[in-house]
Amino acid sequence: MNSLVIESLSVRYGAASLALENVSLTVPEGQIVSLLGPNGAGKSTLMRAVSGLLGVHGGTVASGKVELLSKDVTNERSSKRVKAGLAQALEGRQVFPGLTVAENLASGAYVRRYRKAQELEARERVLHHFPRLGDLMARKAGYLSGGEQQMLAIGRAMMSAPKVLLLDEPSLGLAPKIVADVRDVIVAINKEGTSILLVEQNAAMAMAIAQYAYVLEGGRVVKEGKSEDLRDDAEIAELYLGASAIGTSEPVRDKGIDTEGAIQHV
Repeated sequence: MNSLVIESLSVRYGAASLALENVSLTVPEGQIVSLLGPNGAGKSTLMRAVSGLLGVHGGTVASGKVELLSKDVTNERSSKRVKAGLAQALEGRQVFPGLTVAENLASGAYVRRYRKAQELEARERVLHHFPRLGDLMARKAGYLSGGEQQMLAIGRAMMSAPKVLLLDEPSLGLAPKIVADVRDVIVAINKEGTSILLVEQNAAMAMAIAQYAYVLEGGRVVKEGKSEDLRDDAEIAELYLGASAIGTSEPVRDKGIDTEGAIQHV
């Protein structure tokens, strides 16, 4: 079964030319799939089309469809997609700075309309992955460090117990140690059964933990394949891996990062 299927999707903003053109992508159940590409390639547009936030940014689906857990959600509101099993941690964290950590987490459960016991259970799962947040529950999110805010953003998304999780640049702006911690939590969440679509500039990290990867350029998928195959692709290595090893400018091979190593580190 596939958790997420994007089929021949084309998107435009207003009367402008297509921002995405005939994009097809699949996230199999229980897998991590990474989406790579330069700035302006259309990665954020794709994530908006999946999450239902495209209209907020003035975009429309020109053709194609989005299927979530075998249901066509192309024209569904974002809240219905959350109820159906989708959640997203947005690029730039986008936590509510004036709310406490506890309030931010509670907002992630709002659409689910949990009973109190269910909400507490969801929160305990988040704190299992991010125990640091347990010490910060009364602190306003605006006073957290960048790493803590990223933990909170992912934790808030996890509060709705998603079957499919969208992660948009989770390592952006983080110190190498925090990047490694976030990477390990992504792997752990996936091992619990959550399918993940991961958008990442840090291609070394993304392909170390993803089973499959797509490369998006100019609004089109220009390459796809198993992560280990793309790591061996000379063009991909030159464009995306030469300066992407965590915290350094060394090639990924020099860091010895591979899928097995990432999983064993959890």
